[in-house]
Amino acid sequence: MKVILLGTAAGGGCPQWNCACPLCKAGLPPRTQDCVAVSADGAGWYLLNCSPDIRAQILSTPALRAGPGPREIPVRGVLLTDAELDHSLGLLMLRESGGLPVWAPDAVLQAISPFRQIIDGYGGWDWRSPGDLPGLRVTFLPVSDKRPKYASVQDGPWVVAYRIEDLSTGGVLVYAPCLKSWPPGFDSFVEGASLVLLDGTFYAPDEMAGVGGPDQLAMGHLPITASLAHIAERPGPRWAFTHLNNTNPVLDPASAEHAAVLAGGASLPPDGTEFSL
Repeated sequence: MKVILLGTAAGGGCPQWNCACPLCKAGLPPRTQDCVAVSADGAGWYLLNCSPDIRAQILSTPALRAGPGPREIPVRGVLLTDAELDHSLGLLMLRESGGLPVWAPDAVLQAISPFRQIIDGYGGWDWRSPGDLPGLRVTFLPVSDKRPKYASVQDGPWVVAYRIEDLSTGGVLVYAPCLKSWPPGFDSFVEGASLVLLDGTFYAPDEMAGVGGPDQLAMGHLPITASLAHIAERPGPRWAFTHLNNTNPVLDPASAEHAAVLAGGASLPPDGTEFSL
């Protein structure tokens, strides 16, 4: 299984357009909003979430560029972990694809129905509950009940993590960019995984205080400091943090927090990182 990290930042990316925090002004390498591409054969690719940056992400990734025919595209579908706009708004950017299957929990599909109606006007779209992909076994685990601010639907599950297994190689990817806690069943879910992409939105539970933001747990994100304690007890998988917020000090390679993540057995891969599982 081929895995490409198209984007590794939380909503708004880094730097964020409406933020003048020290990290946004530090001139660090930019990160686009979280999105991953996976493929069993290196020819047909599936997106895990679909960020508003998807056009730039596709154009900067040779494996996802159109061709060889004038309208042939290697993107074959999209799996959504939730209905947050930074994970789903990019679907509108793919309206010219001729239609794609989109897999997501039922509550998510219902929540995004306003722009589903727009996209369906371009024809060929297919909205489904999560299921297997060609050459890949897909299972999911509900991990959070956090509902997007715009959504009126009440019943969840609202946020899921995906476990994707290559039926040929046995390689396993777990994608969990949004964790409100370390939920029941998550240890079993990651057992035997080759790579776990984990919610790294915030480093510490009081991080947003400096920019007037709410508590991190209220925003539906388990801080890295809490996750590192779990990682220390489970050295089997390769752990990597993604979905990094622009306020997160780990973005600075010279920071003590960045060093603490590496010492804790995890990595902080940049946009464009590729894995073969």
